[in-house]
Amino acid sequence: MTIVVEEGTITREDHHGELVKTPQCLCSWSTGIARYIYALIFLTTNLLAWMVRDYGRVALSKLRKNLEMQGFHSGKECLGSEGVLRISLGCFLFFFVMFVSTVGTRQLGQRRNSWHSSWWSAKIILWMIFMIFPFIIPSDFVLFYGKIAHLGAGIFLFIQLISVISLITLLNDYFRMGNNAERCRIQVLFISITAYIVALLFIILMYIWYAPNPSCKINIFFITMTLALIQLTTFVSTLDKVNAGFLTPGLMAVYLVFICWCAIRSEPHSENCNKNDGMHSNLMTYISFVVAVLVIVVATFTTGIDSKCFQMIFYFKKVKTETEDVPYGYGFFHFVFAMGANYFAMLFISWNTHHTMEKWTIDVGWASTWVRVVNQWLSAVVYLWTIVAPLFWKNLRCPEPQEG
Repeated sequence: MTIVVEEGTITREDHHGELVKTPQCLCSWSTGIARYIYALIFLTTNLLAWMVRDYGRVALSKLRKNLEMQGFHSGKECLGSEGVLRISLGCFLFFFVMFVSTVGTRQLGQRRNSWHSSWWSAKIILWMIFMIFPFIIPSDFVLFYGKIAHLGAGIFLFIQLISVISLITLLNDYFRMGNNAERCRIQVLFISITAYIVALLFIILMYIWYAPNPSCKINIFFITMTLALIQLTTFVSTLDKVNAGFLTPGLMAVYLVFICWCAIRSEPHSENCNKNDGMHSNLMTYISFVVAVLVIVVATFTTGIDSKCFQMIFYFKKVKTETEDVPYGYGFFHFVFAMGANYFAMLFISWNTHHTMEKWTIDVGWASTWVRVVNQWLSAVVYLWTIVAPLFWKNLRCPEPQEG
């Protein structure tokens, strides 16, 4: 059996002497494996940032003294935050270089596909260089990057919520199209009712846990606002002209409640409106930290491969793909990881470059709380846009004929 490699395809000669073109299976397989390797690199970088923040202050203080760094003026407590920003900067530079070098890749036969899915020795060396480089630059530049990282983290959160809403709307469209509308009616009803029950149950539990007395005004506001957003999204979704059903607002209700819970959990531990704080042992703190880091990596990974969500959300059309097209947008994938580097930095320092973080903590502080609250409000706005905007587009494109 003879194997002939052509540009973009792999051809083999079968037992009958005929040439049979193998689909881009090998290329697709390598690109599929590649995204997991990038996720592993991202996870390793997160762990490095944590180690530098919690255990690298002595080394950072020596480095700061040797290089005469003057960017931070709050003492040794801020050295951990500075180390996180340096690791984040290196990770951002690595994935930004990958973004620039792979953006626009359309087909598996292009050379940039090979760069994305192979050349791992060169890329590991490149990653190591970018991990070292930020530790030899002045603190002023690192502080400037810390300000830029706020914007990058915000972009990441926005992309993530677009991806989640896109997934919810796709699931709803699947259950409503063709024969699925009749065949899956019971399943849709069950999922919708379950989603609302879970959302309302956690609303009640949050009132009990985080608003035990009237003095917890901020938590009462957050929880009540969440309940109001659930009512608003449900009302708009069930309007006759919208007719989105109960599945999408039900799943959005769960998502909004989850964001509210994360926001309240991000409040400083010194707050008195959290009955569960005293019940958490060190073991639970460690478990929560590990889960939080894994969630960062998984969220970045899943969002990065969902490059078509923006086209579906803002242009309301499905994207057709050919057999030889790349399975996901490489440029978008690396861009999301670059923004994810900004995001994990903000979580490790609680969105404040001068904030002192305790060991084994992540995303704790009022800045973190308000970021999540605003993200929740924005999620509701974007969801309402996705179900209402098509009506306006339809009216603009197809105006009613005038009589006479």
